[in-house]
Amino acid sequence: MQNYLVYSEEVAHARATGKPVVALESTIIAHGMPYPQNVQTAREVEQIIRDAGAVPATIAVIGSKIRVGLSAAELELLGTTPDVMKVSRRDLPYVLASGKMGATTVAATMICAELAGIEVFVTGGIGGVHRGAETSFDISADLQELAQTSVAVVCAGAKSILDLGLTLEYLETHGVPVISVGQRQFPAFFTRDSGFNADFQLDSAQQQAGFIRTKWQLGLRGGVLVANPVPETDAMPKTEIDAITQQALQEADSQGVAGKAVTPFLLNRIKQLTGGRSLATNIALVKNNARVGAQLAIALRG
Repeated sequence: MQNYLVYSEEVAHARATGKPVVALESTIIAHGMPYPQNVQTAREVEQIIRDAGAVPATIAVIGSKIRVGLSAAELELLGTTPDVMKVSRRDLPYVLASGKMGATTVAATMICAELAGIEVFVTGGIGGVHRGAETSFDISADLQELAQTSVAVVCAGAKSILDLGLTLEYLETHGVPVISVGQRQFPAFFTRDSGFNADFQLDSAQQQAGFIRTKWQLGLRGGVLVANPVPETDAMPKTEIDAITQQALQEADSQGVAGKAVTPFLLNRIKQLTGGRSLATNIALVKNNARVGAQLAIALRG
């Protein structure tokens, strides 16, 4: 397994000295934001983690290797190369064996983080049960990964384009604890309140670390979802984003957009319909998650 892992100098030094490391996905760079905001945001998020006292490890597949920590040149390459493969659990062997460049989703980043011994992973929002899943069976692999891979995932909830009630039901069925930060409500990515509650509210990094460590010490495998709402000043009004999301969903359906193409299509369409405001919210929430994730990684080392 270690033959497939290549650590950046910064991450290798952190591993050798016991410094806390925070994993970051690369799909947000290759598929989640346009250039140059994608690369700029990635660099800024990494710096936030460094400033908080931890080490960032952006993960991607380049040259038949899982790169744990990317150089500035690799970040630029990932953010500007067309047709970078979107890699989930099922795709990881193919992209490694074929030598293609791959950007890791939440699921694949969790796998790679666990392989590298990284306990905390920061992302924007997780995937979930798609609307209409009762007929399409479209359920993100992120949820099953949370059920089986022991990594704490810090996010701004699940994307509001999903069926959030069914997403939380799925997580409950598979024993995945959902922790909220600073409020009881489960956030919905662009907005702070999904209309549903998280399982537990744990506001401090020490409380979160204590819960997570206890879970894993009990032999209860699987992830923990740490739902950190977007800051109030950056959140979008729920009624507005709900209406825009509905329009984007109808357009995706009428255009026959399906599978892994749905989420990038919807996020891009929502960005267009909000005049770019949703992208600003997306960037703000990822940075906010980076701060919380770095604090959690430090607390887990304590």
